[in-house]
Parts: sequence; structure tokens; C-alpha cells
Amino acid sequence: MPAPAQSALELAARHYFDLSARGDTAALRQDSIPSLAGNFGGVEAAVKDNAAAFIGGRATARPPFLLTADGPEPLPRAEFLCGVFGSSGQTSHSAVFVFNNLPPGKYGVVVLDVSGGKAGRTLTLILQQTGGDWKLAGYFVRPTDAAGHDGAWYAEKAREYQKKSQNHNAWLYFREAIALSSPVDFMSTLASDKLYDETRAVQPADMPANGTAIDLNAGGKSYRVTEIFPLTVENDLDVVVRYSSADISNTQKTFQDNMAVIKGLILKYPELRDAFAGVVARAVAPSGEDYGSMLPMKEIK
Repeated sequence: MPAPAQSALELAARHYFDLSARGDTAALRQDSIPSLAGNFGGVEAAVKDNAAAFIGGRATARPPFLLTADGPEPLPRAEFLCGVFGSSGQTSHSAVFVFNNLPPGKYGVVVLDVSGGKAGRTLTLILQQTGGDWKLAGYFVRPTDAAGHDGAWYAEKAREYQKKSQNHNAWLYFREAIALSSPVDFMSTLASDKLYDETRAVQPADMPANGTAIDLNAGGKSYRVTEIFPLTVENDLDVVVRYSSADISNTQKTFQDNMAVIKGLILKYPELRDAFAGVVARAVAPSGEDYGSMLPMKEIK
């Protein structure tokens, strides 16, 4: 990348971070491309939710990427292979980006490592060149630690669980490691590819994944479980189980179903007791609305 282009991208990214740290979402929206400015609620929420990390934080830019989407129409699947690749694929100096329905244009991707605030974050900015300016086209924030630990710690714990043949715990911890180590889902690196390979190697056949649900028998009923995933709640790492419910309007009944699902989950996967502080059950209605309940692991009998 030419030095002036790199400098311009990094300067624009730091400007957008400074606006974020000040909570100036009006200025961020004004400097966005029309499609983002017209649907800006997600950015406003991200700025507000991460204020503690941004205020007083320092942003360090990783080497940016410059992407060009050619042609007269949006690309249904735009894949960019950036940097140096070896005979076996990615190297420590490469990255792959995949975007769906990407309009033609010149784009920059800048990942900022934010430290010094109350919590570590990565802020990934998608910038689109408009005239001589780099306008904001995408805004993604992720934490760099969960319950006091970073992605490398979760990956090492996952390997420990794998050695114990606790593949359910290993799979969930590898997923947490990926979430903490990858700034965005549409970017892959050598490190993230290795984590994905390790995750696939331990993926249990009896847990929902890739859109496939499972049936969980609990309390004399069968529940259709659609997702099981880790979630940080304050300083604890909990496991969340989402299941389909025809109706959640009767909250007392739904609460009872949630309790049954929580107990049934631990009965089916007792090893989860070793890895998580609690279980959150979420009953999901056909509308997408959900109702959740939580039990600390020590209270699940």
C-alpha cells in the first residue's frame, strides 16, 4: 500500500475513534456513507455500550488494508486475499476478507486496539473513499477479554478440556477464544484459521451447530434447542441455551420451562459444571422475542 494511502486511513480511523470517545454520534453519522447513516442505530448503541472502554482509552492502529471492488454492480460475494500466502495457505502476514453484496468502490479496513480504558476492545472500521475523504461505512466493536481472561487463555483451557475428553467444554471454550481473538467475523488470519481447525476437531455431534437443532428431554417434555454458547455475565462465564417456544406470554409457565431446560442441560452434559459459573435458558417465540432465566451452577440440583 502506498504510504500516503496508509497514512490517510490511519488518520481517518483515529478521527472516528476520537469522536467515539467523546460520544459524538452526530458527527460520526454526518461522516458516514448514506446507507450507514440511514441505519445508524447499531453504531449509536455500540458507542454508548463501550463508552467506559473508549473514554480515556488509547487507540493503536494495526496495519490497514486497502480493498477495491470493481464492476458496475454489487458483488454477491466479494473475497479479498491480502498479504503474503504460502504453499499451505495463510501466513503471519496475510488476511482474508469476505463481504456479501458489496457495492463497487474503494474500501479501507482499519483495526484499532483500544487499551487504557476500563476494558480492552478492538474497534474495526470499514471506510469507503468518497472523493478525497474516507467516509465511515462499517463499525464493529469487540471485547478482548471475558471474565478477566483473553482469547489465548480460553484456547489453552480448551486444549486442557480436550485432553480430559471433555469435548463439549473444549468446543465452547474454543468458540470463546475465537470471539475474543477475531476482531470481526468477515476477517480470517492464520491464527484464527488454526483456532477454527481446532474447534472443528472437537465439535460434538450432540450439540446444535450450523443451524442444526437438537431435542432435549427435560421434566417429561421435549424441547427443541437451537443454540448453546458461552456468555460473559459480569465477572462470570455462563453457558446459554436457546430453545424454541410456541408462546412465552405466560411468564410463570415459561420460567418453569426455563428451569427444566437448565436442569436437563446439565443432566445431559454434566461436564459443563467444571467450566461455567451458571446457565442461562432463553425461550424464543416464533416472533423472535425471548424470555430468559438464569441459575448459578451451584444451585442446579
